[in-house]
Amino acid sequence: MASDTAIDERISPVRQQYLDIKRQYPQAILFFRLGDFYETFDSDAELVARELDIVLTSRNVAKGNRVPMAGVPFHAAETYLAKLIERGHHVAICEQVGEEPVKGLMPREVVRILTPGTVVDPGMLRGDANNYLVAVMLEDGKAGLSYADVTTGEFAAAELEHSAAWRAEIQRLAPAEILHPDKTPGFENLPGHATAWTAWRFEPGRCREALLAHFKTASLKAYGLADKPLAMQAAGALLQYLQETQPSTLNLLTGLHSYSLAEFMMLDGEARRNLELTETLRGGVQGSLLHVLDLCVTPMGRRMLRQWVSKPLLDLDKVRERQDGVAFFHADGLRRAELRAALKPLGDLERLANRVLGASAQPRDLVAIRETLEAVPAVITLLNGVEAKESLLSAVARARPERAAFGGDEGRPKVDEAIPPLAGARENRLKPRLQNLIAGLSPCPGELNLLKTAIADDPPAVLGHMGIIRIGYSSELDEVLESTKQAREWIANLESVERARTGIKTLKVGFNKVHGYYIEVTKAKDGGLPAEYIRKQTLINAERYITPEMKEVEAQVLNAEERILEVETRLFKQVCAELAKTAATMLASARALATLDVLASLAEVAALNGYTRPELEDSAAIDIREGRHPVVERLLPGQARFVPNDTTFETGECVRLITGPNMSGKSTYLRQVALIVLMAQMGGFVPAASARIGLVDRIFTRIGAQDEIHAGQSTFMVEMVETANILHHATPRSLLILDEIGRGTSTYDGLSIAWAVVEYIHNHPKLRARTLFATHYHELTQLAVQLPGVRNYNVAVSEADGHVVFLHKIIPGGADRSYGIHVGQLAGLPRPVLQRAQEILKELEASSGRNADTGGLAAKQAALFPESSPLLDELKGLDIEGLSPIEALNKLWEWKRKFTKG
Repeated sequence: MASDTAIDERISPVRQQYLDIKRQYPQAILFFRLGDFYETFDSDAELVARELDIVLTSRNVAKGNRVPMAGVPFHAAETYLAKLIERGHHVAICEQVGEEPVKGLMPREVVRILTPGTVVDPGMLRGDANNYLVAVMLEDGKAGLSYADVTTGEFAAAELEHSAAWRAEIQRLAPAEILHPDKTPGFENLPGHATAWTAWRFEPGRCREALLAHFKTASLKAYGLADKPLAMQAAGALLQYLQETQPSTLNLLTGLHSYSLAEFMMLDGEARRNLELTETLRGGVQGSLLHVLDLCVTPMGRRMLRQWVSKPLLDLDKVRERQDGVAFFHADGLRRAELRAALKPLGDLERLANRVLGASAQPRDLVAIRETLEAVPAVITLLNGVEAKESLLSAVARARPERAAFGGDEGRPKVDEAIPPLAGARENRLKPRLQNLIAGLSPCPGELNLLKTAIADDPPAVLGHMGIIRIGYSSELDEVLESTKQAREWIANLESVERARTGIKTLKVGFNKVHGYYIEVTKAKDGGLPAEYIRKQTLINAERYITPEMKEVEAQVLNAEERILEVETRLFKQVCAELAKTAATMLASARALATLDVLASLAEVAALNGYTRPELEDSAAIDIREGRHPVVERLLPGQARFVPNDTTFETGECVRLITGPNMSGKSTYLRQVALIVLMAQMGGFVPAASARIGLVDRIFTRIGAQDEIHAGQSTFMVEMVETANILHHATPRSLLILDEIGRGTSTYDGLSIAWAVVEYIHNHPKLRARTLFATHYHELTQLAVQLPGVRNYNVAVSEADGHVVFLHKIIPGGADRSYGIHVGQLAGLPRPVLQRAQEILKELEASSGRNADTGGLAAKQAALFPESSPLLDELKGLDIEGLSPIEALNKLWEWKRKFTKG
C-alpha cells in the first residue's frame, strides 16, 4: 500500500493530489470525485467496502503499485452517505472545481464535511425529530453544555452543577453527535456518536472570540453567558466545529438562548427509558407515550411535540396557557378538524426556510415553500373566526342581566342555554394565546408573490437542469428561449417527421452526452435509409445515425442550453437571497403553525380517548381519580377494558407501599401515575376522570432488572447505583417510582435495604418526596404502623376453587401472598415443577410461621425488626452525659464483643 505522507515522484498526479487532500482530513473518509464516481482509497476504501457492502477493488497508482479502492456512483451517493453518517463516520466530499485543467490536472477541493450532527440533506434527516449537535465542556464537577440543530436554527447553552445533570440533559436531547475535548473520559453509553476534538478548541479566549465574531457584538451579556464560562466554552467550540465542517450553516444560527434546568422537569435517562416516553424498551416509537400522543399532521409539529414530551414545564402560567389552547380545540371539534385539514398539506416550513438561509435550497424546496405560504391564509381565517366568536360571546356575556340577590331567574330569557359554556375568565386566558399565534402567523405576501412569479410550476428537483424559472419573469432568459424556440421545436418534431419520411414506426430520436442527438433504427429496418443518414454508432440490435442538418440544429440548442442554465442558476440564487432577507418571518410562521398542530393533536387525542383537563397547583398534592395508563389502554386486545385506579396522597402521606401478586398490574400502576403527572405538566389532558396535581420538579424511576456488563456492573449493582442517585438528588417536590428495591440479592439483605430506603425517604428532612413503592417484601407493611407518612395498598385478587383472578384494582391494606406459582402456571412451567414448588412453598411457610391455607402471618413469627433488644435495653439505661470519652469507647468495645459473638 502506498504511503499517505511522503511525495513520491513515481506515483500519478491524481494519486498525489488525493494524498495531499487526505492529509488535511485524516479523521474523515474522503469521497474523491473521479468522473461519475466518488472513489475512496487505502484504509478508507476497506472501511467503506465493509460498511456499505460494496466491492473492494484496486487501482494502479504507480508502476507495480496498486492500492485498495471502492467507489459509489455520484448520482446515488446520498443513500451511501446516509448509511455512513448513521454509523457515526465523518465524510469529506471532494469535488472537481473549475472548468479547465491546471497543468493537465483538474483542480479538486473538499467542499463540505458531513458528520452525524451537521447533516442538512433531507434524505439523511428524520422529519419527526431534531438532529442535534451537542458540545460539552467538563471542569471541577461542573459542565457547560451547548446544542444546535443546523436544520432549524436552534442554538442554546446551559451551565450545569453536577455530572448527573449533563448526562440527563443529553438523554433528553438524544443528539446525533456529541463534541467533547479529547482525552476527556465519561462519554460512553450516551445517545449519539461521540467526537473527540482537540482540547485547545475549547480554550476560553478562543471560544469567546468565536462567539463575539459570529454575533458581531462586544459582549456576551445579552446572551446570558457573561457569568457562565463553561457554557460559553461549549457554545464557542460548537461554532468553531461548524465553521470547519459546514460553514454555510452558520447563517442559520442567528441567536443564542441561555437556559436553566430549573425551567422544566428533570428526567434522567433511566426515567425516560422506564417510562418509555419517546421509544419503548425494545426500541422504536410504537408503544411509547409519544406514539399515543402524536397525531400531528406536519413534521415541525411532530418535532415540537417530541420536545414537549421530553421537557415538561415547571411554570404554572405556561402550563395553563398550553392547556387553554388544547381546551379550546377540544371543545370545538369542527374547528379542530378544519384546522388539521388545513395544516396537513403544509411542507416543513422550518427546515425549508433554513435551507434557504444556508444556501442549500433546491428548486423544489422553493415550490414547497410557495405551496405552504399559499395555505397559511386559510389557517389565519380559521383563527380569526375564533377570535370573532370570542368577541361575540364576550359581548353577549356582558349584556346578561344581573341575577337577583334572592330567588331564581323566573321570567328572564334562558341566556345560558343559548351560549356555549365559555366563562369570561377562561375566555380572557384563551384570547392572548390565540392572538399570539395569529401575530406569529404571516402569509408573507411579498415572498409568496416572488415565488409565484419567479419559480416554474414544476421545476426540476435540483439545479443544473432547465425549467426552473417561470417564463415571463426575466426578459434576459425569455430572449434566449425565444432565439432557440424554432430549433427546439425542430428537434421535438424530428422523430415524427422521420418516421413519416422513412415509414419506420420504431425509429427513435435520442440524446446522450457522448454523441449528442441521434436517430436510432433497429437493424431489421436499416435498409433503404435516406442518403444523408450517417452511421455514428452500432449496437447489438440497432444502429444510430446523425444528419448534417441535425448537427447544425443541435449546436444551436446546446449552446443555448448552456446559456439558459447559466441565467437560470443566477436568477435562482437571486431569488433565494431575497427570501433569506425575510426568513425570520417565515420561521416565526413555522413555529406558530407547529404550535397549532401540537395543540390540535393533543386535543384530538383527548377527544378520542376520553382525557380530561388536569388542575395544576403549587403544592404537594396528587389526587387522580380513575386514572388509566395512556399506552396500555390503547394496546388492550378486542373488547378488553382497562381498569382505572385512584391515586390520592392524603395530608401527611409521602410513601405508598404497594404489595400484590406478580402480573397483577403494580408496575403498570406505578408508570401510569408518573405518566399522568408528566402529561399534565407538558400542557396536555390526562387519562383520568379528574386530576389535581402539585408541580413535580423531577420524576425518578427504579424499575426493572438489567445488568451493564460493559461497565462491569451486575444487575444488583445497577439497582443500587440508581437508588443511590435517587436518594442523593430527590427533593420534597419530586415523584419517586420504586419497583421492588432489593430483589437482586439475598432475601434478608434485600429486605433490609428496602426497609432502610423507605425510612430514609420518610425521615430525611430534605426529602419526604411523594413515593410509590411496589414490593414483594410483605414485611415492609409493618412500616405503616411505625411511620405516620406511610400507607399500605395492595392489588385486589379474587381466589376461588384454586383459581386466581387478578382484578387490577388498587385497594387499601397490605397483601400477604405473591401468587408466583400461579404466574409460573400461566407461563407454562411443567406440571411436575409446579407441584414440587407447591410442596416446597408449604414447607417454607410452615417453618417460618406462615399458614399456607390462609396466607396470614402466624402470631409466633419472629420479628425481623424487633421493637426491643438487649442492646436497646442497655442503651436506654445508660447515662450518656455522665460517661467520659474513654468510658464511652470501652462501652462500645464491650457491646461489640458481646453482641457480635460468633
